[in-house]
Amino acid sequence: MGDEALTAGAVARRLGVAVTTLRTWHQRYGLGPSQHVPGRHRRYTAEDMDRLQVMRRLTAQGVAPAEAAAWARRVPVPLDIGTGPDDVTADTPEREPAAGGPTADAAPGATDDMPAPGIGTPRAAPGISGPRRPARDGGGLAIPVGRAGPTARGLARAAMRLDAPAARDILQSSIAGHGVVRAWDEIILPVLIGIGARYQATQRFIEVEHLASRCISEVLGAVPRPSATYLPRVLLTAADEEQHTLPLEALAAALAEAGTPTRMLGARVPSRALSDAVARTGPAVVVMWSQLPETAHPSDLERLLTGPRRPMLVAAAGPGWSPEALPGEVPMLCSLADAVRVIRAAAA
Repeated sequence: MGDEALTAGAVARRLGVAVTTLRTWHQRYGLGPSQHVPGRHRRYTAEDMDRLQVMRRLTAQGVAPAEAAAWARRVPVPLDIGTGPDDVTADTPEREPAAGGPTADAAPGATDDMPAPGIGTPRAAPGISGPRRPARDGGGLAIPVGRAGPTARGLARAAMRLDAPAARDILQSSIAGHGVVRAWDEIILPVLIGIGARYQATQRFIEVEHLASRCISEVLGAVPRPSATYLPRVLLTAADEEQHTLPLEALAAALAEAGTPTRMLGARVPSRALSDAVARTGPAVVVMWSQLPETAHPSDLERLLTGPRRPMLVAAAGPGWSPEALPGEVPMLCSLADAVRVIRAAAA
């Protein structure tokens, strides 16, 4: 940005916040424009922007505005901000408490034990009870995240605002700080489940799910992969006509983080195409994902077990599979951590 001084409107556009939010940050926390030219409105300098970037990123990650502002005032230059302190209560600039008042808690109506079968499967809770209150984060109902921490709540708010840059920032810093498995289990999965719960209750927010999924996919895809000198011995695939692949992308990223390379075929892989891929690459491990029962065909797994280049391990993942219907030699991978452990042992 150089030495350019910006108006409040220009700063708001760059940060992705409302001008009224900037005014609140200025009036309550002293994070306002510092350049003064007689006869003109004050302008934001590069140093002001650096502090505001810290403020925006921390509040998006669930840090209370007063604490985020305290951090921002200490920062004279840009910093690479990770997740905020874990023991603060989430809040948003648009929904700040009065001085000395309570901060916001998780959205009412969130269930505390939302099911997550398979490799951390995004699935809505069976019901949402309790009163509903409108949230100002994007003009709709807040996304429930159960007992997840402030970082998950920050990601949920960013998703509801359709704020892709903030969502990516939160995801990147969470994975860098905690690793793929923990970020998936404690931050990403609660948000995906919450979005599904809101859709089930309202038949709305498909655009929120699409944006969140896209941001998650981008960040998982950016996790560094093992060197190309190591040939992948693990093949990840969705079942025929299965279109959901985000948990497979999380598995690929978690394995990459652990040093295990993979090939991923993606969505809607016909049985014949999968057999051809196995015949050409000879993987030690094949994992087949099915989100829905109508895409889970045990015969596809049987075909891999009886093929000419049978993998050492053929595993099923996802809530579409019925464990009782699986061939006896096919294990069900029930969590992301479990999947990484089992696959690495078989592919070693």
